Amino acid sequence: WETCWFRVELRVPAAWAGREVHFVWESDGEAMVWRDAQPVQGLTKEGEKTSYILTSSLKETEPHSLTLYVELACNGLFGAGKGSMIAPPDPDKRFTLSKAELAIFNRDVYELLVDMEILLDMAQLLGEENQRSFQALYAANQMVNVCDVTDPATFPAARRLAARIFSQKNGESQHTIHAMGHCHIDSAWLWPYEETIRKCARSWVTVVRLMECNPELTFVCSQLRLTSVLRQAQQFEWVRCWYPGLYTQIQDYVTKGRFIPVGGTWVEMDGNLPSGESMVRQFLQGQRFFQQQFGRICSEFWLPDTFGYSAQLPQLMRGCGIRRFLTQKLCWNLVNTFPHHTFFWEGIDGSQVLAHFPPGDSYGMQGRVEEMLKTVKNNKDKGRVNHSAVLFGFGDGGGGPTQKMLDRMKRMSDTDGLPRVQLSTPDRLFSALEQESSQLCTWVGELFLELHNGTYTTQAQIKKGNRECERILHDVEVLSTLALARGGKFQYPAVELQRLWRLLLLNQFHDVLPGSCIQLVVEDALRYYTEIRKAGAQLQEEAVQSLCGELLQPNLETAESTLVLNTLPWDRTEVISRTGPTGAETLVLVTAPSMGYAIAREPLLPPQLVSVTKREDGSITMENGVLAVCLDTTGRLTSLRLAHSNRESVPDGCPANQFALFDDIPLYWDAWDVMDYHLQTRKPVTTVLKPLEITQGGGLRGSASFSLRIGERSTITQEIILDATCRYLRFLTQVEWKEAHKFLKVEFPVQVRSTNATYEIQFGHVQRPTHWNTSWDWARFEVWAHKWMDLSEHGFGVALLNDSKYGASAHRNVLSLSL
Repeated sequence: WETCWFRVELRVPAAWAGREVHFVWESDGEAMVWRDAQPVQGLTKEGEKTSYILTSSLKETEPHSLTLYVELACNGLFGAGKGSMIAPPDPDKRFTLSKAELAIFNRDVYELLVDMEILLDMAQLLGEENQRSFQALYAANQMVNVCDVTDPATFPAARRLAARIFSQKNGESQHTIHAMGHCHIDSAWLWPYEETIRKCARSWVTVVRLMECNPELTFVCSQLRLTSVLRQAQQFEWVRCWYPGLYTQIQDYVTKGRFIPVGGTWVEMDGNLPSGESMVRQFLQGQRFFQQQFGRICSEFWLPDTFGYSAQLPQLMRGCGIRRFLTQKLCWNLVNTFPHHTFFWEGIDGSQVLAHFPPGDSYGMQGRVEEMLKTVKNNKDKGRVNHSAVLFGFGDGGGGPTQKMLDRMKRMSDTDGLPRVQLSTPDRLFSALEQESSQLCTWVGELFLELHNGTYTTQAQIKKGNRECERILHDVEVLSTLALARGGKFQYPAVELQRLWRLLLLNQFHDVLPGSCIQLVVEDALRYYTEIRKAGAQLQEEAVQSLCGELLQPNLETAESTLVLNTLPWDRTEVISRTGPTGAETLVLVTAPSMGYAIAREPLLPPQLVSVTKREDGSITMENGVLAVCLDTTGRLTSLRLAHSNRESVPDGCPANQFALFDDIPLYWDAWDVMDYHLQTRKPVTTVLKPLEITQGGGLRGSASFSLRIGERSTITQEIILDATCRYLRFLTQVEWKEAHKFLKVEFPVQVRSTNATYEIQFGHVQRPTHWNTSWDWARFEVWAHKWMDLSEHGFGVALLNDSKYGASAHRNVLSLSL
C-alpha cells in the first residue's frame, strides 16, 4: 500500500508539430499523473487507461519540454491478493513499470478500428435472421477492400462506408438506453480506507479530462454529453480535503449538471444490518452534505452493490425526499431469477418507490454492442416500459469510463438494428420510466439476495462493535437531550456527535460491516469502534453530570442509594449490580421510568426470589415465579415454561441451547458465502470440558455455567442466568475461536407450530416462512435479523434475543442463531 514517485522529464520533438502526442505509462500498479502540482490523469492498465494526452495537435506556442510527476501505488485496481483477487494481500508482491515513453497517437487509425469493431459485433451478434447483420458484415468487408493501411488517404473513404450504416435511423418504437458514466469505488474492500482516497482522485480526475474532451458532443444525438454518476458523500468529503483543486473542478461540473450526485447516503451502506436509526443518519448526513456542497439533495437512492435490501428502505427513502431507487445486485441470485427490472417497490408501511435494475445486469459495462443487445433482450418488463439504464465504466476498484466506451456508443446513438443509445442522466431515465409506469408491477417486502448469506455473521467483532456503538450513540443523545431540556449551562455536543456518527456510518460500508474485507480494513474498523466507545463514554458522563450532578454528590452517594438511568422508552424493573462502600459487588432490584432516572435508596423486594436446585442426575432447575427452567449437565435447556402454566416450550428429546458445528466451504466467495449444503454437515457440540455447576445460588439471581470443546482447538463457556421478576433467560457466552472453515450456531427447538417466523428489522419486523415449499423459501436457509426473532402460534410463542448477532434461521420449529 506504499506509493512511490517518479519525476518524468519530457522533450517533445519539434518534428511532431501538428500531431497528437501522448505520454504512455504502463505499470502493474495504479498511477496518477501530476502536472503543476495538480493531479491531471489516472493511469491503470486494468482500467484501459495507459496514456495522458499532452496535446491533441502540437503547436509551436506549446511547451516542448515539461516535467511531470507520477505517483505509483503498490496495488492494482483490485488490491494485491496473493494468487487470487479475494486472497489476503501478498506482502512480497512486486510491481513493475514496463513502459514510459512519448508517442504519436494516430487518431484516424483509432476511429477506423472502433468503426470496424462495432460493425463486426453487429454482424456476429444480430443473427443470421437479421438483415442488418449482413449489411454490417458487407460494409466491414468493403472497408477492408477500400482501406490501404500504408496510405492514410484511403481512410476517409473507409470511414464513410461505416458512417453510412451508423446513420441509418431506428424507428420510433425502438428501445431507448440511457447510458451514464459510472465509477463504482468501494470505500474499503481489498484495500484500506486510505487507498480509497487515492482511487477516488485517480478515477474522478480522469472523468474531468474526459469531460473536457467531450464538452457538448453532438455526433448523432442533439444533446450528447458525458455524464458521470458519483455516489457517497464520504468520498466527496475525502476528495474535498485531500485534493481541493480537483474538488473545485468537480463542483463546477456539478453546477453544469454533468457530475451528478446520487445516492443520498454518507456511504453505500450495507442494506440489511445497520439499525433503523443508522439508516436514517446515512440519509441525513448524505443529503445534508449534498445540500451544503452542491445546493441540492439527491432524488435517487443509488445502491448497486450491497447484499440485499431491507423491506424498511422504501419508507426511509420517502421520508428523506427520495422516490427513485437503482440497484443491480439481485441479478447475482444463486437460485431464483428476480422477475422484474423496472417495478414499484413497496415497504412494510405501504410506502412505494420506483425501482430500476439495469437489465444488462452490471454497473461496469464498456459500451459494447453485446451489452446493448443484452440490455434489451434481458429486460423482463418489455411492453410495460421502453427505457432502461446502462452504467458504463470500470468499477469496484474505480477507474470509470474511457474514451473508447464513449466512442462506441456514439456510433450506436440511433443506428437501425440496435437499441437507441443516448448519454443521459438519472433524472431523465426515471422521468421517462415514470411516464410509462401505469402498467408496472409491485414487489412487496424485502429484496433478499440469494447469495452472500455468510456476511450476516463474518467478523464477529465488527458486528458486535456496530451494535454496541449504535447503542452508545443512542444513549448519549437521549441523555444529552434530557440534560439540554433541563436548562442550565449544558451544551449539546452536536459537532462531536456528528464526528462519531460519521465514523460509525463509514464502518457500515457494504464490505466493512459485512466483514468481506481484508485484515487492514478490519483493524481500521475496530480502531474506529474503540474511538466511538471512548468518546461516547465521555459524552455520556458529561450529560449525566449535567442532568443529575447534584444527585451524585458524596453526601448522597451511600450504600443505600444508587442513581439508575433508563434510556429505553418503557419503565423497567431489573436486577443490577452495584458497588458498595467497601468495593464489594451486590445485587439490587431497581425500577426506573421510561427515558428517565431514579434514585434507588431502599432495595425493592421481588414477589418471589429465584430458587436454584441441583438434582441427583446433575441437572439444575431454576425458577423465579415467572419462568421455570431445567438444564442438563451439558448446559442444554430441557424445559422452559411459564411458572403457572403446564405449557412446555421445549419438545421432549430435543433440548434447546444446543450448539452445533457445520463445515463452511463455499463455492468461491469465502468471507461472503455459506452454502445450503453446509446444513448436511451438522455436528452437535457434545464434548464437555466442565460440566454444569451452580455459580449463583438464588435470591435475586440464579445462574449455572459450563464449558464445551468445539472442534479441535476452540472452547465455549456459558453462564445461564435467571433474575428475579425477569421474563427471559439470559445466556452469557464466551467463545475462544480457532477454527477455519467452520460455522458455529446455537439451536432452540420449541413446541410451537407456525408457517412463519417473525424477525426484527429496522423500525419494524418481517415474516419469513419456516418451510421450504418453494425455491424462494429454501433459498432463505440463512437470513438476517436484528435484536430478536420470534416463533408464535395463537396464544403462545417463544422469542430468541441477542445483543450482537445478525445471522439467523427458523426451519420448522427450530430457532437458530449464527454465532
